[in-house]
Formats: sequence, structure tokens, C-alpha cells
Amino acid sequence: MTGLLNFRTWLLMLMTGLVLSGCVRLPAQVTPVDNFQLERYLGTWYEIARLDHSFERGLSQVTAEYSQRDDGGVRVLNRGYDAAKGEWSEAEGKAYFVEDSDVGFLRVSFFGPFYGAYGIFELDSDYQYAFVSGPSSDYLWLLARSPEVDEAVIEHFVTRAKALGFAVDELIMVEHD
Repeated sequence: MTGLLNFRTWLLMLMTGLVLSGCVRLPAQVTPVDNFQLERYLGTWYEIARLDHSFERGLSQVTAEYSQRDDGGVRVLNRGYDAAKGEWSEAEGKAYFVEDSDVGFLRVSFFGPFYGAYGIFELDSDYQYAFVSGPSSDYLWLLARSPEVDEAVIEHFVTRAKALGFAVDELIMVEHD
């Protein structure tokens, strides 16, 4: 009986993982960019602003580094400084395109078979800043190639995000030393 119970538990976990990994969606109002070029997006990005969430809470100097994986996916390395602990925190994940490779819509995982949406809904022509949404309007980021961006970029980000229904009054401006 114990073996059957373990098998049922394993099967339930497997099916849940498959269902969850297949349901990667962006908020209805968010449309990912077309003409996306992964090669230009790879490299280091600085987090300029974000909505708060548990896995980055309290972190400053946050960066995301994207590199090509051998399997065609993207290696994601997020890093930030936790001043309360006096140490750096890192999380490594993987990402794959949800649609065509020229659409800025990926599924990203930091936890085994569970994937979340990563939708680039604005990207400047020189790949110097990106507006990114997660699976719901609770997840929002402004990323840039430099730890400092022009105030006009921040204002445009806030205006655009507010029009899409994000809670821009709750944005955290990330400190970089």
C-alpha cells in the first residue's frame, strides 16, 4: 500500500508540474515585443525599478545576467545584495521561448519544473532598457544596461506601466552603489 501511495503522490506531483509548466501567460493587457533578438539581449542588465515580491525583498544592487545555454535556452543568473544579512544572494534559472524566438516572451524557471512568464513589453532599439512583466500585474521590472538611466526613461516606464494597470505607486527604485 505504501508503494502505491508513493506512486500516486509522485504521479500527482508530475501532473501538477506538467500542467503548471504549460500554463505560462502574461497579464491580458501586456503584449510582448516583436522582432526580438536574443543575441542582443544577452549580457548583464541592472534592475532600476521593480514591484516588491518575496524573492527579491530587501535586495539592492540587483543584476540579471543572461547567457546562451547549450540546449538553446537562456541561462539566467540573478544577483543582489542583502544588507540585512551583509551578503550577496544569487539565484540561477533557465528560460525558453514560449512562442517564436523573435517574440520577447519566455518562460523562466528557478524551481525545477515550475515556470513563470517573462514578457518584454518594451525594448529600446539599442537594447539599453527593457520593460518586463511577469505572469500577473504583481510582477514588473525596469531593466537597463547601466545602473543609472535618464529620468525620461523612468517617467516613460511609470506612465506606460500605469496605463497597463500596474501599481506604479508601489514601485521600488533599486539602489546601486
